[in-house]
Amino acid sequence: MNAVSVEHITKTYLQKEQKKEKKVTALDDVSFTVDKGELFGIIGPDGAGKTSLFRILTTVLLADSGKASVEGLDVVKDYRKIRDRVGYMPGKFSLYQDLTVEENLNFFATIFNTTVKKNYELIKDIYVQLEPFKKRRAGALSGGMKQKLALCCALIHKPSILFLDEPTTGVDPVSRRDFWDMIKKLKEQDIAILVSTAYMDEANMCEKIALIQKGNILTVSSPEKITSEFDQPLLAVRSDDMYQLLYDLRANKAVKEAYPFGAYYHVIPEDANKTKELEAYLQQKGQKDLEVKPIKANIEDSFIALMKKND
Repeated sequence: MNAVSVEHITKTYLQKEQKKEKKVTALDDVSFTVDKGELFGIIGPDGAGKTSLFRILTTVLLADSGKASVEGLDVVKDYRKIRDRVGYMPGKFSLYQDLTVEENLNFFATIFNTTVKKNYELIKDIYVQLEPFKKRRAGALSGGMKQKLALCCALIHKPSILFLDEPTTGVDPVSRRDFWDMIKKLKEQDIAILVSTAYMDEANMCEKIALIQKGNILTVSSPEKITSEFDQPLLAVRSDDMYQLLYDLRANKAVKEAYPFGAYYHVIPEDANKTKELEAYLQQKGQKDLEVKPIKANIEDSFIALMKKND
């Protein structure tokens, strides 16, 4: 039995535009499965449908069509049982701002008819970082500490499946790294974990991922398999005039695609064997301190390629 099963889920919303209602599709015929104990990532930009999907799976939103189950339980018929088994950390901090760290944790434990003491071992590694601030109101915590408190509250009833909706959005790089370290430790306790994120680099932290764009699943596989299926040559290019370099690259008919990536532009040439010709062309255009090198595709390159293929 799968931890999560999603079959042909569709969800639309009515949006008002200039006093007229327009139907917007948030999820379009979405299907995938998550194995027990698996760390599964839903990767996509803002507005891709990640939050709608998580809200459906945690029984706080109804789909228009399709069906979904969590540990074999139907998200519509068995919503009460599912709520006892899942932990849900929404993207927006939603704990009680006026309650202290300690009070929030005790409150959520009470809701699930348990105690902090009973399940302390599950949250111990996270809570020790919060303990010095246990008397502080949740609203006065830093972004990283708020996320850790929210994770503790989602875990306090010992769920078998954990849903984390963009847990690292808006926190500093150190807190992002710490959070992923905590997620990996939780996985050792055989908890199935579904994480959504807009950060493509976080895809490599997951065992399996679903790339989603405009409510459509582009592919579902391991990060390694997705990048290995990138079937085009790829170059990293930079110079002392990055602004003009992009214009020069896109003006060259031998360049299929050029887009920014960190300190470089990632370039897909028509012919991988004509790198020297491309370099000579850019030098003729007056580009200095030029660097052109072949590279392996990453998740973001694969996502862009799949997105264009599905347009």
